[in-house]
Formats: sequence, structure tokens, C-alpha cells
Amino acid sequence: MANLKKDSKVYDAIIVGSGAGGGTAAYVLTQAGANCLMLEAGDWFDTATQSKWGSWFYNAPHRAQVPPNTIFDAYMAAAGGWQVPGEPYTNAPGSDFKWFRSRMLGGRTNSWGRISLRFGPYDFKPYSRDGKGFDWPISYEDVAPYYDKVEELIGVFGSIENIENLPNGKFLPPPKPRCYELVVQKACEKLGIPCIPSRLAILTRPHNGRLHCHYVCQCGRGCPMSSNFSTPTVMLPPALETKKLEIRCGAMVREVLVGPDGLAAGVSYIDKKTRQEVQARGKIIVLAASACETARLLLNSRSSRHPDGLGNSSGIVGRYLMDNVGTHVGGFLPAMMDLPPHDCDGVGGMHLYMPWWNHQKQFRHELPFSRGYHIEFGGGRHMPVVNTFQGTERFVGGGYGADFKRAARKLYGASMFLACRGEMIPNDDCYCEIDKNVVDEWGIPVLKFHWKWSDDELQMAKHSQETFREIIETAGGQVTKRAGADENWGISRGGAIIHEVGTTRMGNDRRTSVVNPHCQAWDCKNLFIADGGPMVSNPDKNVTLTLMAVAWRTSDYIADQVKKLNV
Repeated sequence: MANLKKDSKVYDAIIVGSGAGGGTAAYVLTQAGANCLMLEAGDWFDTATQSKWGSWFYNAPHRAQVPPNTIFDAYMAAAGGWQVPGEPYTNAPGSDFKWFRSRMLGGRTNSWGRISLRFGPYDFKPYSRDGKGFDWPISYEDVAPYYDKVEELIGVFGSIENIENLPNGKFLPPPKPRCYELVVQKACEKLGIPCIPSRLAILTRPHNGRLHCHYVCQCGRGCPMSSNFSTPTVMLPPALETKKLEIRCGAMVREVLVGPDGLAAGVSYIDKKTRQEVQARGKIIVLAASACETARLLLNSRSSRHPDGLGNSSGIVGRYLMDNVGTHVGGFLPAMMDLPPHDCDGVGGMHLYMPWWNHQKQFRHELPFSRGYHIEFGGGRHMPVVNTFQGTERFVGGGYGADFKRAARKLYGASMFLACRGEMIPNDDCYCEIDKNVVDEWGIPVLKFHWKWSDDELQMAKHSQETFREIIETAGGQVTKRAGADENWGISRGGAIIHEVGTTRMGNDRRTSVVNPHCQAWDCKNLFIADGGPMVSNPDKNVTLTLMAVAWRTSDYIADQVKKLNV
């Protein structure tokens, strides 16, 4: 190719992706002395200067509402969203999968909800418990020391509760509950549902040189004070300070290059500004582009030695794609009506949540589904948006002018919602593959998604809808929005919860997995994966904390193997 540029420098490690996994790998490997090159498909992002923190919705076009299939609001720290211009994906007939991508330094760590829950012992061995899905080749005890490391670095608030299958962590003090959260908590107590301080990667006191949260409820915009976790604020600065990390943004990686010895020799990427193809060389390749993007990269890395894609001798790359189950119910709490104005912003997320409480019922086969969900909820007097007073006429009978404004103020803060985040069991019908008929604007073949919920997930959605109704009514409220059987109990579209994992799963048998228990490719010993792809199950605990803990464990293993001259 005439427009091909080949780098002469050989890096100790090339890291593809700058999000949770890539940031962790960069932090650990540079501290170990490795010279690393990080490749990020998006642009540079500096929260101190580029965050929209503090901006008012009414100062943005359309009150910060955005077109469908983009991001959630105009101030969100994300670039791209459900559709990235020039980078399509497709769905197989009968499938309906959504894929959220954020093309910027730090990826989705800039805008995620920061919910940081450790997987429990049951979550690593689900097949042994109920005969469904698969067991991880590692246990909670293998990952626990790395949970400690991650929590101590990033800062996670929470409380010691000693709840079944919900391990305690290294916590900062939690913030106090908001008023509406206390109302819901009292209802949960009557129903026997635990409602405890949530666990979020947000600082409630100064930590490792970073300021505590100022409680303005805008974490999704990126924090200019670095009070919440993102890789550009927590992991990449110390990695850059070692002078051993080079970051190249606008680098769209298309394939992993393999040498005549069968080892990974580097990567080929498109410089998005010059549209030139560049080959970067490295002794170790760490893929942390996200579960689906890494699967795409491997499947597109075809050669005579790897005709079905790199690392895919098992045929497992792209298979067993999972997301969390989501469904929600809206409610109205009369107890929150006509209250004096008060500040309930707090952190950018919930101060309380409900962990799964029915493990023993499932163990006795008393529920029609096998795995659990946790409950998230929100409400209160948040910054009004376009639809804040939608449905007001249901309670005040309509109106106009000053009378309607008075009625709206009376109701302000009384609306709320409850949502589930539940475990999906991996199945043969959920996977991604290369669409042979479609390429992106860089000429790279795109992914085609296949998706189907099982009855386990549908029954879970039904159970959560019924539980949400009980909570709202026990709190003296009314359900304002819910879904029934004709809507599959409101179950989310695949990918909609943005917790996709499982496409390059780890295992003890190279015939049924892509990587070994250290996330090292069976087919290529100097290739490692540090994103959600190696995850064998997708419990009700949001995946990011475990992703980082496993990535840290993988990075420690890389450093150890290099010292031993094994890679």
C-alpha cells in the first residue's frame, strides 16, 4: 500500500483503548517499567477544560435534548452514542441490539454511572449453583486482592453490610440519603427488601490528591475537579508522569499484525485525520477496545495462520454476548408533594439502592428465574428538563398560566422511578459476527448482532415490575408507568444497559474459550485482552469494577511473565 507508514520504534506494549481496561493496563504496566503506546479511536478529552459541568439546560438548544440514537443529553461527556457517524453496525433479521460507543479519551468512563459493586462468590461459579451458563476458571478469592487495589486507587464510597454474595470493599463514607430515598427505604423495610447505601466511584472526602465531590449531581458530564473516577483523571495522569506512555488519539485500529513466528507483532490503524494507514510495532499487545470492538478486531485479523480470525481457533470469538437485564416503573409519591424547596442534588447517582435479596429462594427453586437483580431508583428535585412535568395533568387536571405553575411547583420532586439491573444467562442466540457486506468509512468490516432474551430474563423482568409496584404502593404512592406481558414486561433492548460483555471469554480449555485464566490468548501468547470480553457471566453487579480488577490482575501477570522471559 503506497500510503502505508511503518513505525520503526518497538514498544514494550501496545494498548488498544483508553477506557476502564486500557487505563488500568496503562497504569499498571508503566508503573512496572514498560514503555507503552496507547491507541484511542476518539479525540483527546480533558475534563478540567472540556467538561460541561455547571451548564444550565435552558442555555442549550432544545433545552439540551438531543436527536434519537445519539447521547442522553447535550452536556453528557460522550462522543458518538448509539450511532457513530461513519461507523455503522447491523442487526440480523429478528434481532434488535443497541451498541453505545464513546469515541474520546477515556471512552465510557467519562459518563458511566460509577456504580462499583464487587462480584460475589456465587457470581464466579453460577453453573455449579444452578446448572445454567458457565463457571469462571477463577474465583472471587483470586480477584479480591485486585478489587482492593482498584478501590484504594479510584475511591469508592459505601458501607459494610455483610450481605449474602455482596462482598464488602475498601469504602469511603457514603453520602446521606435524600428525602425521597428515605421514603422508599421505609417502604422496603416493610417488605423485607434491603435498601442500603449505594457504592459509587465518587469521592466523599479528599482521596489520593483529588478533591471530594461538590454534590452538584452532574457526574455524567465529566468532573473538572476529578472527584469521580474516569481514566483521564485517575489512571492516565500517573501513567503519563512515568514518561513511559505515549497516547495517540484518532487512531482507528483495524487489525492485529502477526509475524512469521505466529506471535503478535503490532497493530495496523488508520490515522483518522490524515486517513493514512499506520503500522505500530509492539512486543505485547493488550486489547481493551470494549467487548464488542475487541471481538470485531480479532475477527478482522485474518491470515493464513488464522483464517477465522486471530485467537479464534475455538470459534468462540464473538459468542455468548451478554448485557444486563433492564426494566423500569414510574411512580408518584404524595409524601413528597408541596415541600419547602431543598437541595437534593448530591452525587451524580443514587445514594441508596437495593441489592438482590432472594438467593435462598432461588436455591430452593421457589422463583421462576435463576439469577438476581438489584434495584436502582431516582427522583427528587433534580434540575428540570423538557419533560420534568410530563403527566402533571393526571394529578391537577390540566391548567394554564399562573395556576398551572403553582400546581407544577406543588408536584415538583414527587415523581420517581425504579429500575432493575439483572443478570443475563449466556445463550447460543446472542453473539456478534462480521457483516461481510458492510464496511465503515475507514474500510473496516463492521459487526452484525444477533440477540434473543431467554425466559429466565423475561421472568426476571416480570418479577421486578411486580416488586416495583409493591414498593411504590407501600410508600403510599401511585404507579404512573409500567409494562405488562404484551410488552415483555418492559425488558430493555439488548445492549441498552451498556454492560455488554462475554465475547472473548476466559476458560481452562482452549477448545471452548478464547483466553486462559490470565486473559492471555490461547493461540497467541503475547496477546492479552483487558476489557469485558473475557467475562464468563454478567451478574446483576455493574461490570466496570470487576473489569478493572481483572485487567489489573492480567497486567500484573504480563509484567511477571516478561520478567520470566515467557513472553
